[in-house]
Amino acid sequence: MFHVEPDAADRRPPASATAVFGDRLELAQQYWDALATDGVVRGLIGPREVPRLWERHILNCAVVAELLGEGETVVDVGSGAGLPGIPLAIARPDLRVTLVEPLLRRTKFLVEFIEAAGLPIVVVRGRAEQPGVVKEAGGADAAVSRAVAPLGKLAKWCLPLVHDHGRMLALKGSSASEELAREAASLTDAGAGKLEILECGGDVVPTPTIVVRAERLPRRHHRR
Repeated sequence: MFHVEPDAADRRPPASATAVFGDRLELAQQYWDALATDGVVRGLIGPREVPRLWERHILNCAVVAELLGEGETVVDVGSGAGLPGIPLAIARPDLRVTLVEPLLRRTKFLVEFIEAAGLPIVVVRGRAEQPGVVKEAGGADAAVSRAVAPLGKLAKWCLPLVHDHGRMLALKGSSASEELAREAASLTDAGAGKLEILECGGDVVPTPTIVVRAERLPRRHHRR
């Protein structure tokens, strides 16, 4: 095991972080430290990502909070190193956040950080489609994800975890519109409706976060 010493300049949060996290900026800094050290050592974050952890990862995820209502229940599917669930929970303490992640080494990192930070986040180890996971984490208002799978497959995992008219919020890149067009039929088959592409954090991050939002339609509306 080797020691990772982040650059002090990389560690310093941008001014926009204060606007996003407010008096919880210290918690966000604690998360940055965990990602830049243990996260790199454990292979959850690439070393080259450390200089852009704030804007590309932490803030990029936290700004999605503008799409979530007061006190909503949120499930982070395929959470990995805790993105986007942990930044959302730090920025919005009113949210009830559950992280779903199948790999043991990742869930260990998540649990260790959450306990150290004193955050009321639940970690569920398993795959989103497993009945036990659906039972434990299901019925949410929103299922969020980042860099997990194509939209069609993602909808099959996320929509069963939200109630009727709940939303899937998938963080995607600049090719989101092309992917949405390509996956439209699969999304419909999975019970998704009201598909739209949104941008978040345009006044906070240099490049706005692109989110594909899809609503879980009641079963009677599904294609037969």
